[in-house]
Amino acid sequence: MDDLLIQIGKRILDRRKQLHWTQEELAENADVTSQTVSTAELGKKALRPENIIRISVALGVSTDYILRGIVTEADYAALNQKYSVLTPKQYRHLEDIVDSYIAAIHDEQKA
Repeated sequence: MDDLLIQIGKRILDRRKQLHWTQEELAENADVTSQTVSTAELGKKALRPENIIRISVALGVSTDYILRGIVTEADYAALNQKYSVLTPKQYRHLEDIVDSYIAAIHDEQKA
């Protein structure tokens, strides 16, 4: 169980940092205490179900991602929403970036 809590905490921490938020900003956006965020990120204490929901909504990810590290259709839909506002030229540029990123990951995995 401790390993699971650590993994959950790491996913919360990684996403929070990706958004460039402090623990206090996440706490405010999720309507939880900073202590709740801190203990969750450290994997020291399990979150209550309602806090898992609040944190996942604030972070813009599914509860499946927080709990199990699984990207769901809802996660894909959220990403789709983000790139749906791009012009065709911007979309193609983003496609090039994604292709380059995927190629770099494959090269990294081979090494």
